[in-house]
Amino acid sequence: MAKDNGTAAGTIITAFMLGTITGAAVALLVAPATGDEMRRILGEKAREGKDKASDAARQAREFADRQRGIVATAIERGREAYQQAKAPGTTPAGTGQEPL
Repeated sequence: MAKDNGTAAGTIITAFMLGTITGAAVALLVAPATGDEMRRILGEKAREGKDKASDAARQAREFADRQRGIVATAIERGREAYQQAKAPGTTPAGTGQEPL
């Protein structure tokens, strides 16, 4: 299984930020608003973008933490099953076989 150190979330956030910057630049070039009004609007949009990016990063961290917990639990259960199967005089649960 490939190891993901949060690079997917980082890529998404980077793409989001680049899109925000590009959109702001295009808006400056084509908008009929005055300079002061445009700076105010861009400031608001930048704050909104920052809030959305922070929220997306928080959600990505929470998701990664949940997945890490699930994987750790699965690994631990697999180890326990292996130890039980390898112990002398026991059989794996649910096989219906008699111990040797």
